[in-house]
Amino acid sequence: MATIISTINLKGGVGKTQMTVALAEFLALEHNKKVLLIDLDPQTNATVSLIEDTLWLAKDQKGETLLQLFKDKIDRKSRFNIKKAIVRGASNVGGGIRNLDLLPSSLGLIEIQDSLPLISAGRFYVTSPVTILKEAISSVLDNYEIVLIDCPPNLGIITLNGIYISHYYLIPSIPDILSTYGIPQILNRINNFKRETKIGIEPLGIVISMYRAQSRLHDSVSQDLRGKASRGEYPRVFNTIVPLTVRSAESADVSAKVNTLKQKYGYGRVFENYDELARELLSYV
Repeated sequence: MATIISTINLKGGVGKTQMTVALAEFLALEHNKKVLLIDLDPQTNATVSLIEDTLWLAKDQKGETLLQLFKDKIDRKSRFNIKKAIVRGASNVGGGIRNLDLLPSSLGLIEIQDSLPLISAGRFYVTSPVTILKEAISSVLDNYEIVLIDCPPNLGIITLNGIYISHYYLIPSIPDILSTYGIPQILNRINNFKRETKIGIEPLGIVISMYRAQSRLHDSVSQDLRGKASRGEYPRVFNTIVPLTVRSAESADVSAKVNTLKQKYGYGRVFENYDELARELLSYV
């Protein structure tokens, strides 16, 4: 049975997708885990970080992205095929990482997301707008050890589809005021959703991302996060810190041909940080 982890922050630009993609690659290649990355974010950044945009556009046009899944429920159709939608051997490392698969997103989700709350519960009330993803992927979950879900920066229907099937959720955050401001809202909303739906999700922790060592604000907020975690106000803060580096941003270029993760992320601290993060995550799950 797969361990399913959603990554979420209500603010964009905190390194959430970059971290999710890196975790997927490191878990699959360095730790030999069979990994599925589900890109629920309509911005599609995780998708185009793992496959060429020409492949993504072709799949989108053929109805082989998550857009078709949600659109089917609105239009009362059944075109979506999970096995055709999943991209096997995603990533640009070595021509594709054998253990890493991708369920791609679509920009078209932006246009339909306001219609999702209006989806009917179905003839026998066994379907709801937050169970759509679960129904679609249940048949393939046994093929994976870890499923990572890159959620949109909100707590709408699409995000709740990811939360509904997850065992854990991870909150990447820059240690500044704006990026951490929404953490209480995430915790409260997911706790309320958990009580209402009787799901078993738990917070896996907060990961400090895009950290600047010379920033007094980053040091102060990091200490504050760890203080709240030690008092039980927040979930654990991971020991591993992901710094802000140019190399991290460059790693998102899927057109670059590389043979190893060290070539992709650099031979220095970026590679080491992500490897440590993957190891720490595995120690908790």
